[in-house]
Amino acid sequence: MMAGSHVALGAAAWFALAPSLGLPAMDPAALGLAVAGSLLPDIDHPKSWVGKRLRPLSSLIAAIFGHRGATHSLLAVAGCGWLLLNDGYSRAIVVPVLVGYLSHLAGDLLTPRGLRLTWPFKGSWALPLCRSGSFLEPLVVASCLLLALYSAVTPQTRHAILAATRVCELAGPDVLTALCPPAPRRPAQPRRRAAEVASNRVGPRS
Repeated sequence: MMAGSHVALGAAAWFALAPSLGLPAMDPAALGLAVAGSLLPDIDHPKSWVGKRLRPLSSLIAAIFGHRGATHSLLAVAGCGWLLLNDGYSRAIVVPVLVGYLSHLAGDLLTPRGLRLTWPFKGSWALPLCRSGSFLEPLVVASCLLLALYSAVTPQTRHAILAATRVCELAGPDVLTALCPPAPRRPAQPRRRAAEVASNRVGPRS
């Protein structure tokens, strides 16, 4: 995928995962770290956005490992996390970088070339939905971003969005049942006993 797509996916992944990780999704520093992590794997490509800015290191890595090799593997993710944790960085720094890094791998998995996740072993993994730079790429990225933002809001906000767009109404009762939950109910008011209601209506006896 292109650099802009990886940036969007990194942000989307952070919006979606930060609440479950106990970290603020809208924190600018954490979001910036997630975006940086989403670009980091392409350090193995001298002509990539990050590769151009980290020459000659990117040229050396490309010469040794090639593109979508070591830096696009699960081994690289584990190594990145280990280095950051052992250098004394806090969880607030490590987690966003790794979330962004993983979002990059997920994005490249959606292309026909796929990834060698189990590098240095042979074999590639792919779920080919779009080619890098094709007209389908921004559609896939936009869909991921919308789903991430939708998952990050509260159930009440989700229902308000669905009601305003009439998605569930147009889809019908048998479609999108998981996407269209019933409206949140208001807390039930305690019921008075029938005898108390009756006594209030009759009034006090003389």
